Amino acid sequence: MARRAVDGGTTTVRPARRPEVRLPPTVPFEGGELEPDGDYDGLEFRRAGLAGQDGAGARFMDCALTECALDETSLRRARLLDSVLTGVRGVGTDLSEATLRDVELVDARLGGTQVHGAVLERVLVRGGKIDYLNLRRARLKDVVFEGCVLVEPDFGGARLERVAFVDCALKGADLGAATLTDVDLRGAAPLELARGADRLAGAVISPAQLLDLAPVLAAELGVRVLAGE
Repeated sequence: MARRAVDGGTTTVRPARRPEVRLPPTVPFEGGELEPDGDYDGLEFRRAGLAGQDGAGARFMDCALTECALDETSLRRARLLDSVLTGVRGVGTDLSEATLRDVELVDARLGGTQVHGAVLERVLVRGGKIDYLNLRRARLKDVVFEGCVLVEPDFGGARLERVAFVDCALKGADLGAATLTDVDLRGAAPLELARGADRLAGAVISPAQLLDLAPVLAAELGVRVLAGE
């Protein structure tokens, strides 16, 4: 079990709890377009063209979304519960202020996804690539990013508790004003921070990552590093 130093001592870093999604038999979705505040229970959306549709406030329970197009799809304030999203793709998907609980997102290809103000609890993001993920002011608890590539994710003002990055790339991350508790960054390679190095309290990193982050940390502290004359 991981340990990190705190005030010269050590304490246990609590691991993230992964979702345990076991979907019941699902029924193919044949309802046409999504509806705002719709209720979708035990349905399979397979290769559905959901681009540009409005599912704001909808509830998805025990659902499977497989290889669906989500370009500009509005899922604002939607609730995704005990569901699996596999191979979804899209640009500009809106999940702002949504709730994701016991959700697996597998091999996604997304860009500019808006998840600001959302609540994520027991969520696994495995594989795939997500560019410009906006998680500003979101709350993440028991979230695992595994084997994925995150390009310039924005965690500004977000609260992260028991969040782990496992064998994934974290490029140009913004942690400005974020609050981290039991966040395990050791599996992020590379680990690149654009902002928020001062918010790393509550995270655990490896010795090698500490060396890589030394220039960023020195700049944050206002330390000038000069070679001897």
